[in-house]
Amino acid sequence: MSIRIGILGYGNLGRGVECAIKQNKDMELVAVFTRRNPENVSILTKTAAVCHVDNVADWKDKIDVMILCGGSATDLPKQTPEYAKLFNVVDSFDTHAKIPEHFANVDASAKEAGKVGIISVGWDPGMFSLNRMYANAILPEGKDYTFWGKGVSQGHSDAIRRIEGVKNAKQYTIPVESALEVVRKGENPELTTREKHTRECFVVLEEGADAAKVENEIKTMPNYFADYDTTVHFISEDELLANHSGIPHGGFVIRSGKTGWNSENSHLIEYSLKLDSNPEFTSSVIVAYARAAYRLSKEGQTGCKTVFDIAPAYLSEKDGAELRATML
Repeated sequence: MSIRIGILGYGNLGRGVECAIKQNKDMELVAVFTRRNPENVSILTKTAAVCHVDNVADWKDKIDVMILCGGSATDLPKQTPEYAKLFNVVDSFDTHAKIPEHFANVDASAKEAGKVGIISVGWDPGMFSLNRMYANAILPEGKDYTFWGKGVSQGHSDAIRRIEGVKNAKQYTIPVESALEVVRKGENPELTTREKHTRECFVVLEEGADAAKVENEIKTMPNYFADYDTTVHFISEDELLANHSGIPHGGFVIRSGKTGWNSENSHLIEYSLKLDSNPEFTSSVIVAYARAAYRLSKEGQTGCKTVFDIAPAYLSEKDGAELRATML
């Protein structure tokens, strides 16, 4: 029997989840839920229904796992606890500072309903989190470094687009190569925010907009650009569409540590990602954890989980015997 999946929200992430489900033979997409008029939403899976989100409760017993594809700022803090009352759920909540609060809210709802909720699934938080944890456990004496990019930051790009006079924009986060180099040498430097990453912005202006004013607003924007060396390029909309239409991303998690009685031996653990499509890779991680949510629920487990709580075997379509024979 296939694992019946629902998707709530059909933007970049939702479309990526639909593609990932196609590549997992033990799953089927049964319904997509949207806040838009369902008649205006065209999906790729011809056998799946498209429904308005107001009708989601009608599917309570027809979906094994609901994948929530909303945003972390306003959607998921409300949606995940709410839908965990009806379904096993997986989300990609990525506001790191608010994860403990989000966990508590989802845990309460899921336990009361007898469901499983897996939160903060993706590559950071998610795969990067796992690699930080593994490296810390293996090298307790050491230092962590996380570098993001080169890649498009969708949140920062949106922040630029909200500035008066900006018609469209893309922003890239770029690791500082010299900082990466000293970390990889095991020198364990203390690095400021500015020393680790730069930001590069490609901006299309509205007709008549003041370029100098827009550039100043970008470079001085608190929490987004003020703490970074930021370069702003003003380009045409045609150039933006031709050269900056993708959503690539990636990065590095590095732990530099020492072992030995007198800490005389140095070691470096590095995990890296280079992604053509940030949302499609994130979606693929989420779909693997949807399988875990289904299996945990079948075992009778309830409550909220993170990637730290789930054994790797729960993610794979292969059973334990095949994993031991082919991957161990």
